[in-house]
Amino acid sequence: MSADVFTVGTRGSQLAMTQTRWAADAVTRAGGVPHEVVTVRTEGDVLTGPLSQLGGTGVFATALRSRVLEGDVDLAVHSLKDLPTADVEGLVIAALPEREDPRDALCARDGLTLEELPEGAAVGTGSPRRVAQLRALRPDLRIVDIRGNVGTRLNRVAPADPGDLDAVVLAASGLIRLGLEGRITQYLDPHLMLPAPGQGALALEVRADLDPDSGLARGLAAVDHLPTRLAVTAERAVLATLEAGCAAPVGTYARLLDGVLELEVVVADPDGSEVMRGAASLPDADLEGAAALGAHVAQELLGNGAGRLARLSL
Repeated sequence: MSADVFTVGTRGSQLAMTQTRWAADAVTRAGGVPHEVVTVRTEGDVLTGPLSQLGGTGVFATALRSRVLEGDVDLAVHSLKDLPTADVEGLVIAALPEREDPRDALCARDGLTLEELPEGAAVGTGSPRRVAQLRALRPDLRIVDIRGNVGTRLNRVAPADPGDLDAVVLAASGLIRLGLEGRITQYLDPHLMLPAPGQGALALEVRADLDPDSGLARGLAAVDHLPTRLAVTAERAVLATLEAGCAAPVGTYARLLDGVLELEVVVADPDGSEVMRGAASLPDADLEGAAALGAHVAQELLGNGAGRLARLSL
């Protein structure tokens, strides 16, 4: 890395570029070092078919991580929910900026909410977690597997062309970052649908041997947000303990409220016929305690049969 500039690797989608520029600008302001953006094509951008069958979350992260390890770029910006829970030797998540809204969002025709969608309505999503929870809430819905960028998915909703869907479910954070809040007809609160572990958070990843006195290191330290790190540490500990990936119908939501870290978890049968929930809280949590909280809730769920229910390969 030049003393005068750091390079930032990102996927080429509009959302990835928007998130990366936002994060890199924040690091530049805090660390006083300018940056350049490098676009990296990942396996997830090339392959087609359901995400759950393409190798899961890692298809979007591996190429970016390789470029950082090889020294081609200094910093990678990931959607945290796209990162596998296992650590990668030689890399560290140096910053987790303050999390955007972690909820899922319904984007439906005619301003409809989930409750108002007509019987048999077609709803698009590529997430097994969303599928299971949608089916649990509305068994009558016709769930359609979809992929593509945010714009492509939104264009599937009638009366747009081709308009073959009544609604799609997307992460609220991506819509907000793209300035598309106006397309949201309902924010799906956690009591309806728990989001993916880490949803709404960005992970800023660098080589573990980064010079701690560099402007990049100073900038990363300044944008790291401890309440976000505590929350997503608990959520990702659930996923790691369950040994589940994005193909598993597992939702989590943790938040720091008045000094208490609260965690909710849902594990569902993929067809939505059965749902198992768990919750716990921890006052004065540190990172070790947050990880232990997530592991504890996951172990309780496993003891109650969550592995069988969600068809996890444990």
